[in-house]
Amino acid sequence: MRNKISAFAICMLIVGTTFAQHRINPYQYSIQKEKANLQATVVSAHPLASEVGTMIMEQGGNAVDAAIATQLALAVVYPQAGNLGGGGFLVAHFKNGSSISVDYRETAPGKASRDMYLDEHGNAITLKSIQGHLAAGVPGTPAGLFAVMPHAKLPFSKLIAPAIALAEKGFAITATEARDLNSIQENVKRLSTQPTAFVKDTPWKAGDTLVQKDLARTLKLMRDKGVKGFYEGETANKIVAEMKRGNGIMTLDDLKHYKAKSRTPISFQYKDYQVITMPLPSSGGIILQQMMEMIAKYPVAQYGHNSPQAVQLMTEIERRAYADRAEFLGDADFVKVPVKTLVSTAYLQTRMQDYNPQQASVSTNIKAGNILPQKEETTHLNVVDKEGNAVAVTTTLNGSYGSYVVVGGAGFLLNNEMDDFSVKPGTANMYGLVGNEQNAIQPGKRMLSCMTPTIVLKNNQTYVVTGTPGGSTIITSVFQTLLNVLEFGLTPGEAVNAPKFHHQWFPDVIYAEQGFPQATIEALEKMGYKFVMRKGIGRTELVVIDKDGRKTAVGDHRGDDSVAGY
Repeated sequence: MRNKISAFAICMLIVGTTFAQHRINPYQYSIQKEKANLQATVVSAHPLASEVGTMIMEQGGNAVDAAIATQLALAVVYPQAGNLGGGGFLVAHFKNGSSISVDYRETAPGKASRDMYLDEHGNAITLKSIQGHLAAGVPGTPAGLFAVMPHAKLPFSKLIAPAIALAEKGFAITATEARDLNSIQENVKRLSTQPTAFVKDTPWKAGDTLVQKDLARTLKLMRDKGVKGFYEGETANKIVAEMKRGNGIMTLDDLKHYKAKSRTPISFQYKDYQVITMPLPSSGGIILQQMMEMIAKYPVAQYGHNSPQAVQLMTEIERRAYADRAEFLGDADFVKVPVKTLVSTAYLQTRMQDYNPQQASVSTNIKAGNILPQKEETTHLNVVDKEGNAVAVTTTLNGSYGSYVVVGGAGFLLNNEMDDFSVKPGTANMYGLVGNEQNAIQPGKRMLSCMTPTIVLKNNQTYVVTGTPGGSTIITSVFQTLLNVLEFGLTPGEAVNAPKFHHQWFPDVIYAEQGFPQATIEALEKMGYKFVMRKGIGRTELVVIDKDGRKTAVGDHRGDDSVAGY
């Protein structure tokens, strides 16, 4: 063990940084669930990634520097969702009062077609959009990282150095990671065409060292050649070679022409707060705004957290918002989306006209609203630096470990985001979400997402930074977390870890976590609601900042999520 650590320290010196100076030991580390009174903080899905982001801020970086370095580290230490082969969304609010959002969602390859996952009878072959080479969209994460570099202070070579070292020299995996790696062995062996670091002859166990030499090579090419180090040259050739071996359709042209896009963030008022979140192709921002606006006129704080009144009201709001999602939302670069109407006060008032506080609605009777013609694996991280700059980032491979395809010789997993399109209008995807022609497959189109990185301002100062993975449950988890803080007065730890529930129009059930109040369940069942109990919903990361600028950060108890800071 000592020899390993010594070798790692030497490697750190070579790449221009030392973990030893910042108390990071990749072979022995602990998970920190909550820290308070911090000047600066990172909370992410893995303790090593959170420590890397904090180290970057200690070295003079800002919140954007830390967010980039944390994402790169997650690509190494959290392969089930941290990624180079996926995509994501970033929302940031800066101390000067400005805000940005960056869209690096994956796109459909040029050879993709509307009916590519249908059989000769027009039936959806859903497994083709979930597993294997045809399931992958064109990756956006590397382009997104470089797109936000103008807002960073440190050189990219410094931000990527910790990730290179973690890949090249390895890190000790947790018990959760060992379990997850063991669960994917057969799928990765079946669908990847060349040997991969994730597969070994004996079962993985906690404390094993995961070394990813191929991934280190890919990261070094990004360090040395910038964004072209991924989308052109050696790495791009390896992606296309993998596609050819697995009968995929992604081409060099698809990769070369991928671009991350700057978007105007969604910004809306909720009572005394300003909420800043992600626009299309995330459905999260629009649906969150709908739900917050619909609930604003009700005295939900008086109802009480997870009370029958509050849960019933929130369920009916969620039901209506998800019906609108299925009908109206898609990539606004390709289809016309009536955004202004969907979030207008007049429209949202009509959505709740048939709400009955004494009885369950039935989803078959709840349709999308009338609009006049105009027409579960993801990961989240929050960063707030000592100056008050805040970044919320949600990235994804879609399913856990994505398509199970590791790019031969490049060491990273490809996403299975094509399943987030409407494979067939009216047919549910892997998360049970239904869509229509608005979200149909087209070459170059971005698939609709639920990712909802969100920042809340109070008195024009950053107050809450949050987000979560969880597929279709992302939006409702953010909704509940915000209400937990803004309405119900829960502490940050309670806001994250209290049992959650979820309704998404179809299927017409309320999913609830173990530990959800039995009295609430029984009261709502009497009103006609059906509950399905399940394990954890999402893995919410939360930072709450007090009036003096001190930060309290919480990593969700549902995983290895961890806080770091100073």
